[in-house]
Amino acid sequence: MLVAVTVLTGVGAGLGGMSLALLLHAIQHLAFGYSEAHVISAESFLQGVSAAAPARRFAVLVLCGLVAGLGWWTLYRFGRPLVSIKKAVKSDDPRMPIVTTVVHAVLQIVTVALGSPLGREVAPREIGSVWAGWLAHRAGLTVAERRIMVACGAGAGLAAVYNVPLGGAVFVLEVLLGTFGWAALVPAVATSAIGAAVAWIGLGNEHQYQVSPLVLTTPLAVWSAVCGPLFGLAAFGFAQLMTRARAQAPKDWRLPVFSLINFAIIGLLVIYFPQLPGNGKGPASLAFDSNVTIGLAAILLVLKVLITAGSLRAGAEGGLLTPGLANGALLAIVLGGVWNLFWPGTATGAFAIVGAAAFLSASMQMPLTATVLILEFTRVSHDFLIPILLAVAGSVSTFKLLASGNLAYLFRTARGEPVTKAQPAALVESAGDH
Repeated sequence: MLVAVTVLTGVGAGLGGMSLALLLHAIQHLAFGYSEAHVISAESFLQGVSAAAPARRFAVLVLCGLVAGLGWWTLYRFGRPLVSIKKAVKSDDPRMPIVTTVVHAVLQIVTVALGSPLGREVAPREIGSVWAGWLAHRAGLTVAERRIMVACGAGAGLAAVYNVPLGGAVFVLEVLLGTFGWAALVPAVATSAIGAAVAWIGLGNEHQYQVSPLVLTTPLAVWSAVCGPLFGLAAFGFAQLMTRARAQAPKDWRLPVFSLINFAIIGLLVIYFPQLPGNGKGPASLAFDSNVTIGLAAILLVLKVLITAGSLRAGAEGGLLTPGLANGALLAIVLGGVWNLFWPGTATGAFAIVGAAAFLSASMQMPLTATVLILEFTRVSHDFLIPILLAVAGSVSTFKLLASGNLAYLFRTARGEPVTKAQPAALVESAGDH
């Protein structure tokens, strides 16, 4: 029975992820008026937004604010309480409310399609988990087996929507279950592989980012070791800001009001910066292609962080995977551009790939998953594992020190100041939830 549930979980999560991705593209094309005859086309979301009239960009973002505000207010007012994937995995009854979860997932996809700066990866994970939980319960599996299948459903959904079979499996094992034991590893790998393959039916076997060939250089390797801690510092600040913003989000009558104001402001910014709407894939693509200047990267980085925090504070929902990846890539363009002034020879796209991995690893506390995702997203040479791992090690270590309060303690001790060791700070919400 477990084998049958594993296969069906992969198939269901694959179909769910594929359907959500097709819905996302259809709404994007319709809202911004590009490639309307083809849901999957060669024209990117960034190209479509850039070609749209400024007034249309603003109107679409205002519509996004209305949908987000009224949608989530209605869900909180009349729906059953949401159960996160992480809580379901730890529960004695690892099921999630079907209707509420599906509506929650669809709202995320619709708002991201309309320009919300949050990530779309939580929605397919939720659909995969709610399906796996229902299926495992109906099949009469043990509580332990049902927990594993709920986690595997999330990984398969992630694998399907991004075409990352290995990344989906590692996400299950590292983030949701915290074990690489055989009982978890086999179904995690199987469901993610099946989910990704099923999604090819509608999405094709496409890579998320088309990256030109890049060369590993000595300056890049040294830069990765030197700047890794800086990405950890930036990721810590980003994670703390997002956690506070999400915690302060309203769920009452203020939600529609805050949401409309927030997305209207984003709409005004999008008139001048068409790279801003969406989960961050556009800026990340520009960074990976070495097609963004230091100045523009710095501006986009600041604005992306602000509008992401603002959207969470206003009550919108979504993930932080692609936003974190984009932030890391943009920060790397700035740091790498300065580095090239003193030690030239490295394409800025190479800095961006390493920076994206380092920032994402720390901000979502999933170094293995982030590394695998970057490799699957970009299909970059395995030689890049050297600078990626150097940067990830420095980034995650710095984040951990900051989160525990140990880094400030060490600095003050080194200066000879009498201090009391700080209490551990609250860590960012798990990637399993967001």
